[in-house]
Amino acid sequence: MRFFIETVQAVTRLPLVIDTSNPIAMKTGLETAENTVIINGFSLEPRKVEKILPLAKEHDADIVGFLLTRQSQVPKTAARRFEVALDLFEAVDRAGVEKERVIIDPVIPPLAWEDGIVQAREVLEVIRTLPDLLGFPVRTIGGISNLATGSQGPDKKRLITRTYLSMLASAGLDYALMDILDEPLTRTALAAGILASENLFAWEMVPGG
Repeated sequence: MRFFIETVQAVTRLPLVIDTSNPIAMKTGLETAENTVIINGFSLEPRKVEKILPLAKEHDADIVGFLLTRQSQVPKTAARRFEVALDLFEAVDRAGVEKERVIIDPVIPPLAWEDGIVQAREVLEVIRTLPDLLGFPVRTIGGISNLATGSQGPDKKRLITRTYLSMLASAGLDYALMDILDEPLTRTALAAGILASENLFAWEMVPGG
């Protein structure tokens, strides 16, 4: 972990997302990092609440909170995800971590799941509604590549991923975990961000020729 952190921050001052479920490796990464960091992440799983969550307070870092049950299962409905979110923020409060430090990951499902397309719509509802439910602004993050796992052709994957990314942006998603070397996807993300967040528009803002 120390090698990875030192190697990456030698070439960029951008924030680093440290992704590991190993609390010892996470702590080493946080102690090594000079850049701003985001801890990825914790859930209601007791071990992560006890070992990972306190590191956010100790290192004054943002942390991703996954909307998973204590058994690390994905909730099937928006209502169940809301219940998990409330429990998650109770754990955050008990740990003495500022709620503003938390970035919620509602867990984007693979469409190949039996109820994948229904859950994908439920995720949009969670992103739209969570700030009103909790009574304060909530940042959200999603792993876009989860959506199109499977053996279907790349063109179909790209189409469905770009379309859903635009829907996520419209719902209010703040951060997307995605392949930035996929140029069409990156251009879609930039354009969706403009349409979702800007008040004044100029064509010069749009990526491309």
